[in-house]
Amino acid sequence: QVQLVESGGGLVQPGGSLRLSCAASGIVFSIYTMGWYRQAPGKQRELVAVITNGGTTNYADSVKGRFTISNNNGKNTVDLQMNSLKLEDTAVYYCSASRGTVYWGKGTLVTVSS
Repeated sequence: QVQLVESGGGLVQPGGSLRLSCAASGIVFSIYTMGWYRQAPGKQRELVAVITNGGTTNYADSVKGRFTISNNNGKNTVDLQMNSLKLEDTAVYYCSASRGTVYWGKGTLVTVSS
């Protein structure tokens, strides 16, 4: 049974930082492309960042230079370091694992507010 469990969300002021983590089980973590997506109220889910099993990363233009995705194959985790957070980063953040089939976590809420 595949499980992706996100943690690290919360309330932060504009300009602040948060680190999200996703713990994966039930998959051969090292062969999957791992990603973070987000969905703001009233909007569609969108890509934030992905990292392939080879370590190649890709970011949405809106987060380039502010967010960093990293994985730890030994711990089966993928993290998202978010710096210089903006109001528009407020969303539910979802972890994904893909290799043909896409698996999703239940999400963690990030609220950026003063």
